[in-house]
Amino acid sequence: MFYLKTNSFSGLHKKLATACILSVLVLASLYCSTAQKAKSNNLQPAIVSRQDWNAATAKPYKEHIPIRITVHHEGTKLLATDDAAKKIRNIQKWGMGPDRKWTDIPYHFLIAPNGIIYEGRDVYTVGETNTEYDPAGHLLICCLGNLEEQPVSNEQLNSLIALIAYVSKKYSIPIETLATHKDHSAQTTCPGKNLYRYFQDGYIRSAVEKLLNK
Repeated sequence: MFYLKTNSFSGLHKKLATACILSVLVLASLYCSTAQKAKSNNLQPAIVSRQDWNAATAKPYKEHIPIRITVHHEGTKLLATDDAAKKIRNIQKWGMGPDRKWTDIPYHFLIAPNGIIYEGRDVYTVGETNTEYDPAGHLLICCLGNLEEQPVSNEQLNSLIALIAYVSKKYSIPIETLATHKDHSAQTTCPGKNLYRYFQDGYIRSAVEKLLNK
């Protein structure tokens, strides 16, 4: 709070001092408003880092620039009460093991049934899939669980929408590129019928566009 001892000022000085104080208050208000707007436009959701889920060190792999967003499900049952970080470590261990010999966990981001988002491989490295299409240029988001059999939780769906909006804006990826694994491959039902229906009816894209247009 400002306190102006006016008795020590002439009339002109009083007006000048008051004008200066008002100017400071207006500028402070504008700064706070701009900062809040910038924060809201950032769109970044909370993301658990690789360090926090205790990821193994990735091997060197070819780089790319992500130009499209592709959504998967992991394909094995996982409940909201299960240990998602442990599941992700097992996915990475399997992918980097003798069965696949991949360089890292295959996805760039993973979302647990409880809505928690986990950082996967470096966004600027090409992801890896077990189907016929070249994943170069694809930013891969994986929803944990078997969404062919189990329902998509509201928390997971909302986090997926928030994450798509965030990566679309951060990496300048047009929302028109948004698709799923099965849209690029004839060999899979991924991301499962219970998630795919939200792409078919346009719900996810519409919700993402609302976030981007705020």
